[in-house]
Amino acid sequence: MKLRHLQALFDASLDAILIADDQGHYVAANSAASDLLGISREELLQHQIADFLEPGLDFSKAWQSFQKHGRERGRIRLLRPDGQFCQVEYAATANFVPHLHLSILRPVDAVTTPRQRVRERRKNKQRQHLNETAIAPSTKSTIAQLAERERLINTVTQNIRQSLDLNRILATIVEDVRTILQADRVLVFRFNPDWSGEMIAESVMPPWIRIVGSNVYDPCFVGDVVEDYKRGKINRINDVRTANLADCYVNLLNGLQIRANLAIPITVEDRLWGLLCVNFCSVPHVWQEWEIELLKRLAETLAIAIYQASLHEQVRQLNLDLEQQVQARTAELQQALVLERTLKSITDQVRDSLDEQKILQTAVQELGRALQINGCDVAFYNDEHTASTITYEYTVSLNSALGKTIRFDERPQVYNQLLQGNHQQFCFRTDDADNHLRATSRSAAMLCYPLIEDQVVIGDMWFYRPNDEIFHPVEVRLIEQVANQCVIALRQARLFEAAQTQVKELERLHQLKDDFLSTISHELRSPMTNIKMATDLIGRSLTQLSPLLPEALQSADSPIHGITRYFHILKEEGRREIDLINDLLDLARLDADAEPHDPSKITLQDWVPPRLEAFLRRTQEQDQMLQFDLPPDLPSLVTDASHLQRIIVELMNNACKYTPAHETICISAQAIATQMELRISNTGVEIPPEECDRIFDRFYRIPSNDPWKHGGTGLGLALVKKLVDYLDGTIAVKSGNGQTQFILQFPLNPIPTDECRCQQDPSYPSCEHKDPIHQYG
Repeated sequence: MKLRHLQALFDASLDAILIADDQGHYVAANSAASDLLGISREELLQHQIADFLEPGLDFSKAWQSFQKHGRERGRIRLLRPDGQFCQVEYAATANFVPHLHLSILRPVDAVTTPRQRVRERRKNKQRQHLNETAIAPSTKSTIAQLAERERLINTVTQNIRQSLDLNRILATIVEDVRTILQADRVLVFRFNPDWSGEMIAESVMPPWIRIVGSNVYDPCFVGDVVEDYKRGKINRINDVRTANLADCYVNLLNGLQIRANLAIPITVEDRLWGLLCVNFCSVPHVWQEWEIELLKRLAETLAIAIYQASLHEQVRQLNLDLEQQVQARTAELQQALVLERTLKSITDQVRDSLDEQKILQTAVQELGRALQINGCDVAFYNDEHTASTITYEYTVSLNSALGKTIRFDERPQVYNQLLQGNHQQFCFRTDDADNHLRATSRSAAMLCYPLIEDQVVIGDMWFYRPNDEIFHPVEVRLIEQVANQCVIALRQARLFEAAQTQVKELERLHQLKDDFLSTISHELRSPMTNIKMATDLIGRSLTQLSPLLPEALQSADSPIHGITRYFHILKEEGRREIDLINDLLDLARLDADAEPHDPSKITLQDWVPPRLEAFLRRTQEQDQMLQFDLPPDLPSLVTDASHLQRIIVELMNNACKYTPAHETICISAQAIATQMELRISNTGVEIPPEECDRIFDRFYRIPSNDPWKHGGTGLGLALVKKLVDYLDGTIAVKSGNGQTQFILQFPLNPIPTDECRCQQDPSYPSCEHKDPIHQYG
């Protein structure tokens, strides 16, 4: 009761009363102090004296002087947290109880006149005397307990704000409470869901037993007892021996060496979390109200700490879960990136090859290494889809099964799914009857994936790894994509193989044709030479007869006239046949790379016109116009003059042959960088676009496009193309807007080529570039 009255007096005082520790931190304050400084009592207890002093004052020096002299009074200006100053009179006593210092403050603004100030000083002296009288030795310890209680609550509050370590907070509370109350043991008990519990924090004095970590079950703590504690019941036992307790409870307390016990419930969010217990073990103890009040406030503060710690633990666990999820997701992304790179690598290697064996062996090896598995293989089905043969494999720890055949009826469930286009993942045991194919000393996990081409299953891929592992979805997607790429690559490889077979067959047929034409040309050369000689003799005979039979030659009905006409037909057709043979022989030499090459330096503006004089007469006869556009400053061209002349003559022959009357034929030249460009164009005629790519084929002639009916062999442009290539040049054709152009480009200074082999080796059989038959016509 005495403490309660003292507490009421402390709170009801009109003067501001503050108690500080040795460091100047406030540990107790009344409501008047809170009003004076403009902050709540709880906020005030977070400050120290120096926080309210006017800037510029040396607190450390003043505080040391105060502690040295013991008492001090006077006036001072304090700085409130809201920035306003207040003038106060103060009286302070150092160590009014050990390590605690008392200050009484009163605002000066209430004193206005000298008489009032004198009266106020007298009242101050009376108050000081009353205060000193009130704080008698018998009550100083009580005040000290009050201050210590405030200090303890303040310390616990600071610990809660500064730390979320519940164990540290609990250890501080039990130690400080035991010290203040001079108890034998203070502990914190936490309930389990079944209302048993564990001692989780303890401060105990020897020789009493330590019970921290012990699990305790009180059979009496059930039903209404639990509900009473939930409603805030305080269990106060002054003496176990005289408290008339249930036997089960007495036995429990005696086993824990408890004589007097005070248990305060700790409630966290309307849930009975545990108990804050104080024990006296050797003697009874009459529990005081201030002790109960202290523990109640500590239990409330502790409940806040427990709630904050639980929230912190939840956040920590959420962060841990999130971190684990991030790590797992990061690992998945990293694996996906690795597998993506693997897919790209395998795809590149597969696409770069048209070799079926290399494609599939690369696929199984790269997949096996990337997935880090025991082995994998590729098998193809027979046409009847009744058996599968392993064709390619990669193995690390499995026995080889290369070349083995599996009948579908041996594993009907597996192959029925594969034939429907479904992949499967399963395990087999070492004692499985199907395990004979891949004999191993332990079980394994398997994945089989079908190879599907044009909606038909043509084979499968099998993958093996230890049975405590699985094939993850990202790995299955990789296998699916590689399987699809392999099927595409296989289709391309087989198409390429078929195309190569066709190409080889066409090349063989083409070679047979060329050999046939070359042979025929050689075989016809001698007869045509004899025919030419006979024709020349007939021509001379007819020339000799002309003066003798002039009338017969002029009469259309005369036999001699008919003979002359037949002679001209024979001569013209013989010339055409010899041209054909010459063209075939020239093409054969070009194909055999046996054509002589004799480069020389020529200037086109001087070299071209003399070689086209025959075409001047021909164009005049056909009412065509022939033009030259050869600038005088053209650079010299190093090339084989005879081959170039043959090219220009062939193109001019075609131009004269296909150009209608009154149209123009033009030959022009210009230097472009390191190239010499020649253009031979004619107006009045066009080549259909679909024919432009075929006019250089052998024996190809554009139908119905010869207005002068000169005919031809169909080898002229093919020979031109060969000769242009032989001179390291290019030829192109452009046709449209009523004209056709042949565009040739030759290097001005080509890289020197080897001489014709016939000039190096006179016995070389294919070269006939000196054959006199070329001079015919």
